[in-house]
This record gives sequence, structure tokens and C-alpha cells, in this order.
Amino acid sequence: MSNIGLSFGESLDDERPRSLTSAVQERLRADILSTRLLPGQKLHIAGLAKQFSVSLAAVREALSRLVADGLVQASDQRGFRVSPVSLADLADVTQTRIDIEGLALRRSIERGDQAWLDSVKLSHDRLREVPYRYPDEPGVHYDEWVVRHRVFHRALVNACGSQWLLGFRDVLHEQSERYRRLSIRDVTKSRDVEAEHAAIVEAIVRRDADAAVDALARHFSTTMRFVEHNVPKIPEVNGFK
Repeated sequence: MSNIGLSFGESLDDERPRSLTSAVQERLRADILSTRLLPGQKLHIAGLAKQFSVSLAAVREALSRLVADGLVQASDQRGFRVSPVSLADLADVTQTRIDIEGLALRRSIERGDQAWLDSVKLSHDRLREVPYRYPDEPGVHYDEWVVRHRVFHRALVNACGSQWLLGFRDVLHEQSERYRRLSIRDVTKSRDVEAEHAAIVEAIVRRDADAAVDALARHFSTTMRFVEHNVPKIPEVNGFK
């Protein structure tokens, strides 16, 4: 077997630790974004190593990577914990996402060809094919909806022509995902997410950049209002300030 692609001094045996670390990182990332691991929750290295059947070093490296992504906090005295959430951070993330994603959407409408427009319509159609919540568990997102929702929002801005802009946008999307997942837990209030998405797509089809960006901003702001209303009612979200 060829060693092409490995750095000097590495061997194929080094791939297994790296792949284990990446697997733990992605599992923890998924659990944080889905709020299975709650904001502020302590992350015990030994317990996670036992849970995932990996070394302490693999867990420590995975957590360090998530610290760099802003999803985990590290303290010399307290170890690791899931990054807490706050109303101030929510407002900051939401406004910055409106600014960055709005710019990317505007550029996409200006530069996008018919293939891009078709991809927007297709991703929107595929999103509408699956339910928003589990019928028997209305406080939880339908898993496939979450996947298609991410694809849909990325498709909106794919034609912006800037990898830097898309990279910043992806980071902000991930940071906002925890808040959106927390917002759905309280089922006493409802919103028409499908209509919000449809308003964005309809403006894009018309090539009306101002209307599309306004619809996107309203969509993100509505999520923020739901989080502000719902999250403080959830006592186990002990990281909320």
C-alpha cells in the first residue's frame, strides 16, 4: 500500500489515531449542536474515553479542536465544558449572520446562473418533503429535516464567488444551530418556517436581492425571538445567561 499523502516521518499506523480523534470530534460536535450535550455541561475526558472506547489523548485532542471552533471551553482548573449560551451572544451571532449571509445571498443573486437557481429550487423542494418535527416528539427536530435545512441555506449562497465569505458563513451557521435547536423545545408557540423559506426563494426567483435579503433577515430574527422566549424556560440549560 502506498504512503502517498503522508507527511515525513508518518506511517500508515498514524492514520488510526487521527481517524479516531476525528470520529470523536464529529460525534461530540453533533451532540453539542443537537443539544444532547447542553450549554455549560461538563465534559469528562475519562468518561468520554470509556464511552467511545478510545484513548484519553484522542478525547483531549478532539475537545481541543472543538475549543478552536468555539463549541467547547477549556479551563486549567475546571477542564472542558460545552460553551455556554447567552442572550448577548445570540444577538451578536444573529446580527453577524444577517450581515455575512445577506451579503453572500446578494452576490449569489447577482452572479448565480440557471444551474444555481435550479439548485436552490431543488433544495427547497427536498426540504418541504420532510416534517419539521417528530409527530410523537414535537420538541425535537426531525433528523432529516435538519440535514436538508443545512443544505438549503448553503445552496442559497453558493454562487457568491467567495470561499472566505462562505467559510465565515459556515462558522456562523454552526454557532447559530445550537440556539435554533433550543428554540424548538417549547411547543406552546409555533411559527410557519415553510412560509419563511418560501418568501426567500420567491424573491430569489424574481432576482429581487433586496427582498431576498430582507426575508432572510426576518427569518433569522424570528428564530432569535423564539430563542429569547423559549430558552430561559428550560431549567437544565444551566449555561444560559
